Amino acid sequence: MQLSSIDSNLRTLALLVVYGTSLFVINNFLTFWWGWPGALATLQSQIDGQNVILLGWVQVLSYVAAPILAWTHVQRCAHDSYHQWADRVSNWAAYSIRVAFWLVLLIGLADALISFLRVESLLPVFVPEQTASDLGKPHFRGNFVHVPLMMIAALIALKTRGLGFTWLTLLVVIAEFMIVITRFIFSYEQAFMGDLVRFWYAALFLFASAHTLLVEGHIRVDVAYTHFSERTKAWVNSVGVVALGLPLCWTILLLGMWDKTSSINSPLLSMEVSQSGYGMYVKYLMVGFLAIFAFSMVIQFTSYLFKHLGVLRGETAATAKSAGHRTTTFESGLEP
Repeated sequence: MQLSSIDSNLRTLALLVVYGTSLFVINNFLTFWWGWPGALATLQSQIDGQNVILLGWVQVLSYVAAPILAWTHVQRCAHDSYHQWADRVSNWAAYSIRVAFWLVLLIGLADALISFLRVESLLPVFVPEQTASDLGKPHFRGNFVHVPLMMIAALIALKTRGLGFTWLTLLVVIAEFMIVITRFIFSYEQAFMGDLVRFWYAALFLFASAHTLLVEGHIRVDVAYTHFSERTKAWVNSVGVVALGLPLCWTILLLGMWDKTSSINSPLLSMEVSQSGYGMYVKYLMVGFLAIFAFSMVIQFTSYLFKHLGVLRGETAATAKSAGHRTTTFESGLEP
């Protein structure tokens, strides 16, 4: 099927939102964690007449290539409807949320266990003395415990489709209940117990927001919306995504990850931990939750944009179905 120039441009621009945001996050990682020069620094060095290394130009060219890749992707899937594109992008958002869920679950349990063994001086029973000492250092625990668990979380998210954030809610309640029991019955309380509750609680609110948007569970403050026609609703939602939703997420990412001293990058790079001594070493990850929240919301907002652009371009449920679109609401793998 040959796309019209309007449809091709609209789909390319929408997809470019995902490509551009993903490239910004990837290049941020390459610049501040792996020591690449960065696209902006490379361009400034070129203007100043300084030698620019190859890695810097790779980052610059990645942004230049983003519109070309987006256009190529759109042309390769020219037969797909807007609703199919919406489902495809929703699947990407769903995967990022699944990874985040398993990440906080695995790291929360593992770090709490290490903190408990450390505060009770039991670590040397299970690991060598030197390793027990190293586990008290934020960078060691982050690189050799948290990072491998992140990779495992990404693999689990590929294989596991079912996910309910009610389980994370239950875990928060159980963790808080354990604090009450141990404090008032056994007179035992440690810093890591409160850290675990805060770690899961922060994840619940930030990640569940994107999840709730994915399953369209947010409550609308509705005065006139329900009386609008489908086309008017599509206009309202499209303008809302472009003027409000996406700029908010980009503001979080840009202000938080612009340089080493930014509010998100700085704690992540230093693997900042709380001052509670024997608490959990996850404070820097809680700051990173903001980046995951903004990134997943950008992807899901883009899915919304595809869906409502389809309505504005005259695509109905019947035309989407005739183009091969499945009638299920989501293929996200998340439980409504």
